[in-house]
Amino acid sequence: MEKANWSSPVAGFILLGLSDHPRLEKLFFVLILLMYLVILLGNGVLILVTILDSRLHTPMYFFLGNLSFLDICYTTSSVPLVLDGFLTPRKIISFSACAVQMFLSFTMGATECVLLGMMAFDRYVAICNPLRYPVVMSKAAYVPMAVSSWAIGGTASVVHTSLTIQLPFCGNNVINHLACEILAVLRLACVDISVNVISMRVANVILLGVPVLFISISYVFIIATILRIPSAEGRRKAFSTCSAHFTVVVIFYGTLFFMYRKPKSKDSLGDKKEDLSDKLIPLFYGVVTPMLNPIIYSLRNKDVKSAVRNLMSQKCFTR
Repeated sequence: MEKANWSSPVAGFILLGLSDHPRLEKLFFVLILLMYLVILLGNGVLILVTILDSRLHTPMYFFLGNLSFLDICYTTSSVPLVLDGFLTPRKIISFSACAVQMFLSFTMGATECVLLGMMAFDRYVAICNPLRYPVVMSKAAYVPMAVSSWAIGGTASVVHTSLTIQLPFCGNNVINHLACEILAVLRLACVDISVNVISMRVANVILLGVPVLFISISYVFIIATILRIPSAEGRRKAFSTCSAHFTVVVIFYGTLFFMYRKPKSKDSLGDKKEDLSDKLIPLFYGVVTPMLNPIIYSLRNKDVKSAVRNLMSQKCFTR
């Protein structure tokens, strides 16, 4: 591929994927494909039941439907590209396609960070102020909350994607990664990226730090309220209403913090390079977590399980 000059971006990028580990490519192709199908099926069913079952027309399940849609969009923005890369060594992706993939994946990830904070507030009101719940979490409140999550995620993505694609890459177009991950692309720039680094740190504070702090404070009040419930059965029921969300939060943010705080490996010349774990950790975050979300909510929620059974029985009956 021809090298671009200093003032223009490269025409495209080469994704190395797991080309250094060819024996793993077929194995991971099968595993990721199966996980992707589970993601589409599980989250698709959750979206259907939250729409079709009137008993699930509540703020909690509205947010859950948004979360499922986010997971489908997030994985679809990268998994097909990753699967194609397993079959095509040194996959070539155009500059514009790479920019679109960066924008979509960042949008979905940032939106989910904010949305999980909104869901924590919903659980806080339901547990700590149950009598005011219908008023506080009315449709006029929870719909704008979800819309604002998407708006914040999209705005942050526009900023960071724009800052990235304006950088000159001077012909350095080999991404040692499975997809166009924004941090991997930034390493290819041949100019100072201090502005990008600062903006990413600010985004981490806003999109990671603030929601985590908000969720933590919410669950402090939630746990304190649950412990004050006199009966063991009452405490169990109260905890069951937020245990699924809490589990998803721990998995989502735990993997995300580990991925971005893990020190990058360096070679003897001091140049940064990706080792196998640097590639597999984002893959775990981008595939395993969306796969687990519908499983967690289905296994720990009687209403969802009942709605799924009703949906299946209606399908069988119509046949």
